Amino acid sequence: MTTTMAASCSLVCCEQDRESDKAAIVRFSNGSVKNAGKLDITMYKNTDESNPRKKSRRIMVAETNRLSYVGNNFGAGSMRCNSLCKYYVGVLNRQTMQMEVHSAQIFNMQPAIPGETTEAAKPQDTTQTYREKVDSLIEAFGTNKQKRALSSRRLNQVGSDTLHQAVAKAATNVIDQKGLEALQQEVAETEAQGDLALHLPPCNANADKPENVYLFDDLLSPVEFGALEQAGSKMAALTSEELQKMRDDGGCLCVVKLLENMPTAVEEARDKTARCAFYLSMVFKLARQKNVTRKFGQEEGCPRIIQNKLLKTFTMETFNNGRVQNMVSASMRAKLAAYSLALLLHMSHMTADLTLLHRDLGITEARMTEVAKSMGLTLIKPYRGKAEEARLQDTNRQASLVLPLVKYDQFMERRKRRKMH
Repeated sequence: MTTTMAASCSLVCCEQDRESDKAAIVRFSNGSVKNAGKLDITMYKNTDESNPRKKSRRIMVAETNRLSYVGNNFGAGSMRCNSLCKYYVGVLNRQTMQMEVHSAQIFNMQPAIPGETTEAAKPQDTTQTYREKVDSLIEAFGTNKQKRALSSRRLNQVGSDTLHQAVAKAATNVIDQKGLEALQQEVAETEAQGDLALHLPPCNANADKPENVYLFDDLLSPVEFGALEQAGSKMAALTSEELQKMRDDGGCLCVVKLLENMPTAVEEARDKTARCAFYLSMVFKLARQKNVTRKFGQEEGCPRIIQNKLLKTFTMETFNNGRVQNMVSASMRAKLAAYSLALLLHMSHMTADLTLLHRDLGITEARMTEVAKSMGLTLIKPYRGKAEEARLQDTNRQASLVLPLVKYDQFMERRKRRKMH
């Protein structure tokens, strides 16, 4: 028995860097070729050598007597394996017994039937939004979590569209019932109050008595009113000299006026006036500050429940240097003005002095007038007669609560600008 040994050969790597030197390997999609010698194979390359993307494009055409085959290395019909890995072909030289290794690329040959055109790529829908394009990508390649989120969002969108349709139908029914002009009038009345309506105390415009329009318990709850007993007794015990000092210092003119006119016969009314006077003094002190600390009112002996009420109702929390601070903004000053005005109405037989109040709060008279108008109060203009008669009249501007409440036109009181000549 004789053993035949295979002849040994050596590998020689041919380092061709050019794209045109790559060997072509063809693969027929509908089977293998029995007689490859009868194939007429032609390779075409792109003429645009300057374009780095197009210069490597190749088209391979194999023709037979019965059918033609076409393959390319670009586009939808190309094989992705050419870009994912490298292929090499070994060519053996039997004389030198050396095998040359060449770079190669694979062409997938598909039959080309005469008269049949390939399906053109569908043009991209330019009307799609960015959100719709992302949704289509999630449907095709998204994870299960992303697909569930997409389905949930579409269900919510359907529910939102149904809600919009129901709201539109309800709005149509309201317009048909009330009429467009009546609705426009209601909107105009609401806009006339402006942003001040958000900072007014609770109002019952349909009340049968003036004192029931702005309830006293909505301004000071029974618990808060009871906590002011000790502080109110100190206010009632102030002497005339101490009241004069408060008047000279300024900032509490309304409080001084209340204490000077306290009822003497009825002890219950006197106690109520004293307690409200102390509460108003805290309100006026808060209105003159910008940033409020937690020690506010401790020097005056303000009860803790009143301090918490003032900070919670009339201040805004802000963050500064990592700390929470209470700030009195312009809108909060308007709220302070509305609540103090409502309390003064209860203390002064439904009439309040706007001139003294705006001085105590540190706001302008025009702003104080806007608050009074938004509350539906009747304005009493100061007497503008002769000088001698004016001394006998109160020159301060007053506001009183009279039923029904007054509805002011927002364009009526707008001042006209003076023309500059």
